[in-house]
Amino acid sequence: MSTLPDGLIIVCKRDCPTCTLLTPVYEQLRAAPIPVTIYTQDDPSFPTTAAVDDTALEHSFHLNIDTVPTLIRVENGVEQARTVGWQRSTWEAISGIAGLGTDLPAARPGCGALNVMPGIAEELQVRYGETGMQARQIAIGDYVDEWEYAFEQGWSDGLPVVPPTPARVWRMLQGTNRPPDEVVGVIPPNQNACTVEKVAINAVMAGCKPEYMPVVLAAVEAALQDAFCMHGVLATTYHVGPVVIVNGPITKQIGMNSGINALGQGNRGNATIGRALQLVIRNIGGGRPGEVDRAAMGNPGKYTFCFAEREADSPWESLAVERGFAADDSTVTLFAGDGVHPIMDQLSRTPESLARSFAMALRGVCHPKAAQGSDAILLVCPEHARTFREAGWSKARLIEALTDLLTTDARELIRGAGGNAEGIPEAVAQSIPNGKISKFRPGGLLIVHVGGTAGMFSAIIGGWPGSGPRGSSPVTRAIP
Repeated sequence: MSTLPDGLIIVCKRDCPTCTLLTPVYEQLRAAPIPVTIYTQDDPSFPTTAAVDDTALEHSFHLNIDTVPTLIRVENGVEQARTVGWQRSTWEAISGIAGLGTDLPAARPGCGALNVMPGIAEELQVRYGETGMQARQIAIGDYVDEWEYAFEQGWSDGLPVVPPTPARVWRMLQGTNRPPDEVVGVIPPNQNACTVEKVAINAVMAGCKPEYMPVVLAAVEAALQDAFCMHGVLATTYHVGPVVIVNGPITKQIGMNSGINALGQGNRGNATIGRALQLVIRNIGGGRPGEVDRAAMGNPGKYTFCFAEREADSPWESLAVERGFAADDSTVTLFAGDGVHPIMDQLSRTPESLARSFAMALRGVCHPKAAQGSDAILLVCPEHARTFREAGWSKARLIEALTDLLTTDARELIRGAGGNAEGIPEAVAQSIPNGKISKFRPGGLLIVHVGGTAGMFSAIIGGWPGSGPRGSSPVTRAIP
């Protein structure tokens, strides 16, 4: 609709009690010496055969109708006044005609317009509006199964994906104020440019809600940081994949799980945000298993591994604060991690004893004789955290205690020691000052408070043996 017709415009639908109630008013206006254009949304014969058929809703879309009936006055192609629903005095003022509908109630509310109904609004935006979307559309036959087609094209991680129709992608883009054509970065391993729109496409496929988009975008940007080394995380034959830890107010805003079963199934945000990142790496970057992704076994977390930290009742500063952000910042932290390794300790009631349990379990990360290679995340459950809270232990004190407990005589870790061929070269052991070596490099052990309040079960997520400056380091990025 390039030019508005002068006079009065009425938009109505038969499936609206107020619209049908006003049929006599429409006739009064049509009989008056002023042009009247009536657009009907659902029945071309209502309220008169002279009405303009707008069942395609193009006119309603361009007129930005949200409620019917709507009355608009136009002069010289420019809207001058508008009202929705029925209020006799307002209709008389806008039309300039007195005595409208004197036999009718003085006022009645209208109904929602068809063009703003969920599902329809997005289709109309794609059909008639400006979306800024530029991605190539792929047409498939009417009788082609969309889900099977996605499998056949290799777009899936092995689970069904949501078909990324233009309307769904446009709806996903409403979750961010970043333009669709903005380049987020270059995705390894194929080094393909990735726009916000392409992230949205994969977020749709993963099953995300639009409000997840800022988190997904931040996770993608974190994965592209050189320090994270996404290409190396893909290409290694080790088990690791991106672990996404979300902090800050956004976790509550979008309903992420940091409590019972936070690392498991059942929460849409946890499940789909991590999956969206993996699909971006797969579909934009070409990181497919058996190709550049060379993991000998992999782990289930390579479908998705995303959760929120339980901050509200934590005895410590959050992971984000520990890494230099404010408590009210929302962030994502990416860690190249393997699976979940449980720690059961139901008897320790002192921080010293519980720290020893943690240290004994952490010693097995990657291999008991490995040192300074793999980073790790220690996931502390609320019941275990309570032990440290009641004793007044800070996170820094726990890390100091664990560092002491995990510092070993390097000779015990050399190859062949203890009858085990694995270990560090003897020459390396001899070069270590004081002959003592810590299990983890400085900053290589992260602590996160997460999980349900019942069950004295904490856990470890082990890192890539290529952790650190020569491989992958944790990366934290703010969510705007």
